[in-house]
Amino acid sequence: MESQLRRYTPFRGPFDPCPPVPFKTYVVPPNQFITFQPPDLPQFSLQEALKYGTLWPALFSPYESKCKGGGK
Repeated sequence: MESQLRRYTPFRGPFDPCPPVPFKTYVVPPNQFITFQPPDLPQFSLQEALKYGTLWPALFSPYESKCKGGGK
């Protein structure tokens, strides 16, 4: 499977007062790569499914917070 993380370079106008951002990233969910549910798709055990939030490993997408330093 392809990487779920995508990257692009945002437009920067000649009179933009903000400091330039070299690139931005976004996540493409794994369900965008599976067009139909194939038969005999592997499944997590019940405990793993509850831990990961999905029954099928092919649809698992880990969440990584972009918040730096934690914050309350």
